[in-house]
Amino acid sequence: MRRGVLKIRSDEKGFTGLEAAIVLIAFVVVAAVFSYVMLGAGFYTTQKSKKVVDTGVKQASSSLTLDGQYIYLDCTSAKGGSTGSNGQVGEVYFYVTQTAGGSPVDLNKTSIAITTSSGYKQIFYNETACTPGSGGANCPWWYVNTIGDGDNVVEPNEKYKIVINVTLTDWSNDIGTLNPNDQVTIEVRPPIGAPLAITKTLPPSFTNLTYI
Repeated sequence: MRRGVLKIRSDEKGFTGLEAAIVLIAFVVVAAVFSYVMLGAGFYTTQKSKKVVDTGVKQASSSLTLDGQYIYLDCTSAKGGSTGSNGQVGEVYFYVTQTAGGSPVDLNKTSIAITTSSGYKQIFYNETACTPGSGGANCPWWYVNTIGDGDNVVEPNEKYKIVINVTLTDWSNDIGTLNPNDQVTIEVRPPIGAPLAITKTLPPSFTNLTYI
């Protein structure tokens, strides 16, 4: 007896148009889902990239600028200073405003840093020890709203006076005293954005009010 070999032949006669349509629809659905996922991932990546760029710009750019080119040195005895070639600075003050396109700056969350040849010190605004507009006996630095709505935020078209009492031990223990011919760097550091850095060389002699 001859043993027959069972052969399975491929026969597509039963592959109807309905089945072809089902297969085509399946391919279309899979392609649509894949495209949606890819587009969604692309949009998400684009949004994240934009957010990173915006954050980087805010961090890299300063929101404050010096109003005018001078800082002022109050060397009167009433402020703890003295005049002459052996004088000492009592208070330093200057004016700031918002840069064009910059973000509003909350001065209550801002710090002042001073660097001299003797050292470095950074002090945040002390809402307990300091009174806006007048400072206080134990206030290392404070602000005065000269043009604006009187709050603690520097906004467009507003101008603030920053006053630093450099005779307090909060400063002098680290940076020493400010004397003639000293080089000093003052940084106003807002909570967001690059600091406003002011570097000056003090004159060889002080008057009651010296501006540099």
